[in-house]
Amino acid sequence: MSEFQELVDAHYQPLYRFAYSMAKDPDKAADLVQQTFCIWAQKGHQLKERNKAKTWLFTTLYREFLAGNRRSTKYPETDIETVDYQLKANDVDAGRSIDAKRAVDVLNGLDETFRAPLTLFFLQQHSYKEIAKILDIPMGTVMSRISRGKDLLKKKMKENLEMNSNVVVLEQKGKGMKNG
Repeated sequence: MSEFQELVDAHYQPLYRFAYSMAKDPDKAADLVQQTFCIWAQKGHQLKERNKAKTWLFTTLYREFLAGNRRSTKYPETDIETVDYQLKANDVDAGRSIDAKRAVDVLNGLDETFRAPLTLFFLQQHSYKEIAKILDIPMGTVMSRISRGKDLLKKKMKENLEMNSNVVVLEQKGKGMKNG
């Protein structure tokens, strides 16, 4: 197996999940990952320390995402059809799966400033140092954004849970009134 194939096999899924959390679209996420590996094929030989390939790939993907956002702001696309894509959860426990999906949905609703470091830390298990390199920001900023992002995520999760609980209570009251 070639070194390139081993790299793809080792990092494709985590890169795709990170790209999906940023782009919120499976096709765009796949394109970002493909573009990242194309850049690696062209420039990867320049990386002297091969053990830093993972960080290099995530940094490149993030920069490609930002460049794409700048392009799309300048040259917006118009979609003819809007389709919701969802990743299937592999978790057998339905309760956990629903909570995890809700958490990811709430995370995806956060501003990119907090979403990127939280995704890299919690979903991709990167260290603060790696995140600082990937996002090209100081480590103190990473720590601050993760801390503030966690607080924001907890607050939004609580609001989301309370809102859903109120809907269920109202639906139950509505059913009781019809039967009575």
